[in-house]
Amino acid sequence: MAKRNADVVFTLDEMAGFLKIARSTAYKLAQEGKVPGQKVGKHWRFHRETLEEWLRCRPARTKRHR
Repeated sequence: MAKRNADVVFTLDEMAGFLKIARSTAYKLAQEGKVPGQKVGKHWRFHRETLEEWLRCRPARTKRHR
């Protein structure tokens, strides 16, 4: 049976891949509470649905050119 997006839980490595960022960046964001996740024992876990909502709700940042 296929899992719904709400049921998908990522590890730190999977979350980094999903966001297409370096593992070290993903870890730093998690440690600083800048990305929604929780620690289970020594391991980070992230709900896919929560990450998708987080991405949708973040304001887009643009670089200003001088």
